[in-house]
Amino acid sequence: MIRFVLPLIVASLILLPGTSNAETSRTEQSPEPAQQWARASGAVLARWYNPRTGVYDTTNWWNAANALNAEIDLSRLHRTRTGPEHAATTYAKFGPGGFHNHYYDDEGWWALTWINAYDLTRDQRYLGVAKSLFADMAAGWDTVCGGGIWWNKEKTYKNAIPNELFISIAARLTQRTRGTEARHYRQWAERGWAWFAASGMINSSNLVNDGLDANCANNGRPTWTYNQGVVLGALTDLADITHDRRHLDTAHRIATAATRTVIYPNGILREPCEWDNGCGADGPQFKGIFMRNLSYLHHESPRWHYADFIRLNAKSIWHNNRDAADQLGLKWTGPLDAADAARQSSAQDALNAAARL
Repeated sequence: MIRFVLPLIVASLILLPGTSNAETSRTEQSPEPAQQWARASGAVLARWYNPRTGVYDTTNWWNAANALNAEIDLSRLHRTRTGPEHAATTYAKFGPGGFHNHYYDDEGWWALTWINAYDLTRDQRYLGVAKSLFADMAAGWDTVCGGGIWWNKEKTYKNAIPNELFISIAARLTQRTRGTEARHYRQWAERGWAWFAASGMINSSNLVNDGLDANCANNGRPTWTYNQGVVLGALTDLADITHDRRHLDTAHRIATAATRTVIYPNGILREPCEWDNGCGADGPQFKGIFMRNLSYLHHESPRWHYADFIRLNAKSIWHNNRDAADQLGLKWTGPLDAADAARQSSAQDALNAAARL
């Protein structure tokens, strides 16, 4: 849901007998120079990080979690220190209890970022923050509409994004814990997905609408790209912890629908708000979240058309949506409209995805 007021390597191809280059998987072909693009974009993003505040100038609180997540991913790809250093500074400014607020989705973004920071640094404090945030999110579950967590603590809306985040965090904590603790998180992940799958928010076109109306039915509101994205990561991890590949089948249906329909005619990912210039402070962040999770699904369960889609979007960002200072804008078809940390970090996620190929 859009909210406008927030708190602060090329490898040579080895062909099997009887194959040709045309038959070789497209994901094995030489990539665009996305590693260079990702590094150049990351240097720009890092300049928006403010060590005095622990977040990023020009953007809001939940966006900052995603910007930090993108920097952590870039540091993993290129073995740089920027991501870990910024994570340490942000933790020192706010942690361990400073990432709680009145929005469960805000808490979810920070929980996923701290899990990512833990994976890179093995700093147990970061995993502790994620667990604490998840516990607070779980308190937002009730029986209204049959279950699910609310968007905010005032209980005004049950919608897709906090619940997708909730399932994803539960699954990832399952993977990073043992024994009774792991079973606790797995139960929440499975319970969360069972409710979400039955909620009606996944429509007949295999896309996720924004949320539920007062009658607990799909409200038909926009199919924001991040709602198509977070669920891909959640389902990928659910398949891992349950050994049930049906979760991957569902993820592929959503991913395929999104990459074929939530696009411009030239195949570039679009946000519904781009057509009326109403993306505000939140919408510019959404597409990168989709690309990050599509990349994750592709890494675990590859499809050549995902790799093609990722490369196509990265190429368009770099050649059509960049200024002389390597700043990247909202519309990945171009031209660049404006520059800020949300736009840059969203595009960074797409370039990271291409670099990972």
